[in-house]
Amino acid sequence: MYRIHEIKLNIDEDKSNIPARIISKLGKPELKIKDYRIVKESIDARDKGDIKFVYSVDFAIDNPGIELKLDQSKSMEYEYVENGTAEMKNRPVIAGFGPAGIFSALILAEMGYKPLVLERGKAMDQRITDVDNLWNNGILNPESNPQFGEGGAGTFSDGKLTTQIKDKRIGKVLNEFAKAGAGEEILYKQKPHIGTDVIRGVVVNLRKRIISLGGEIRFESKVTGLKVANGELYAVEVNGNEVIETENLILAIGHSARDTFKYLNQAGLKMVQKPFSIGVRIEHLQSLINKAQYGNAEGLGAAEYNLSHRCKNGRGVYTFCMCPGGEVIVTSSSEGTVVTNGMSNNARDGKNANSGLLVDVRTEDFESEDPLAGIYFQEKYEKIAFQVAGGRYKAPKCSLGEFAKNKGGGVGVRASLPAFAIESILEAVPFMGRKLRGFDTPDAVLSAVETRSSSPVRIERDENYQGTIKGIYPCGEGAGYSGGITSAAVDGIKIAEVIAKKYSK
Repeated sequence: MYRIHEIKLNIDEDKSNIPARIISKLGKPELKIKDYRIVKESIDARDKGDIKFVYSVDFAIDNPGIELKLDQSKSMEYEYVENGTAEMKNRPVIAGFGPAGIFSALILAEMGYKPLVLERGKAMDQRITDVDNLWNNGILNPESNPQFGEGGAGTFSDGKLTTQIKDKRIGKVLNEFAKAGAGEEILYKQKPHIGTDVIRGVVVNLRKRIISLGGEIRFESKVTGLKVANGELYAVEVNGNEVIETENLILAIGHSARDTFKYLNQAGLKMVQKPFSIGVRIEHLQSLINKAQYGNAEGLGAAEYNLSHRCKNGRGVYTFCMCPGGEVIVTSSSEGTVVTNGMSNNARDGKNANSGLLVDVRTEDFESEDPLAGIYFQEKYEKIAFQVAGGRYKAPKCSLGEFAKNKGGGVGVRASLPAFAIESILEAVPFMGRKLRGFDTPDAVLSAVETRSSSPVRIERDENYQGTIKGIYPCGEGAGYSGGITSAAVDGIKIAEVIAKKYSK
């Protein structure tokens, strides 16, 4: 099959016209296209009066003797590594069942290694009940919440699958999500997403597939200790009372497992401070964003944006995890703290749009050289937000106008942020308003505080992906090696490959 780019359709034009557009673009009316597949779909909205869908397409022709001067399409099939020869005495253990844990387990299960997954939170249905209890009744379960449980933190989000990394394993991730119920469109959309309502079922289907291949998933099972001899892992402690022997532990614990970070640090697993970001959620009417991005055009779905600004003080301010047609949610995982995030359903049909509005936090902002100082920095402002909210799991809110004038609810929202973040946001928002009309409207709503855009630590690992304790593989977003669902899943695949390359089945 051949690959062709820049095939354009009007926004009201059916995709069945793609073959005709290919023939027209190539100037070869004799071509007979017998098969085609959309590889990528994007929107060109630079001219608001003539918005186009733009496609990259793989296609085959039924014209013997004709050769086209186009690139050949690339295979999207995942290539499994060859098994190693070392004996695996005990099955591999994976701590955490977010994207990194899911995909490391899936690859190992597909290759016959029968992995054991230990997830501290609950299975999906029970987890949803606990999260609803947090949002509706203000009751937090520290082990089952928007951060902990089946699917990880991404379960309660927009389910974005975009990533800035380039890796052949991305195709495997997208294909597995699609087969598990995410929909074929994620394979070609420029900015694919699943949505919280759909991703919940997708994760459960992936769990069932892993089990069908010989894997095991245990919920409400937290790794609470390590058994190490001569610098090598030989077992893990679970829930403080069970010991499971293993020589291979994949740490896919997520960015909010603060208690786990603390005991890992005490156990001698080397970790270092890592920069992250802090800020608020900013909320607008989705109709305002649609107007700014698409003009009067309709039928294009909920519009997105991505904005950034470099401040005079050197800080970067940027929008993060923009949720079209979504809602702002509380995602606390520890008592006496308030954390916010955004969440959208697959249809993105809510009234409002929201995004993180974040300022970079540097390690020199931390109050000590402790590897966990970034965690303590996060906790400081999360606790203030909880106090500002009256000791409830509700996000402090204000209008952008109140925030700018330090009046009304703006006083509490400001209190939930360090001074440099307030200064940077106030400078950046007007500039962002020039890039996206209406972004700086005084009626925009701010919710505090967002601290979990990325992990505040990085657990060091060598060229073989092992930490400073042999047999432990720090993995995914929590360990500081990815950012988002897709890149975390890819990192999980990489770790699974490393183990498979070493051991026989």
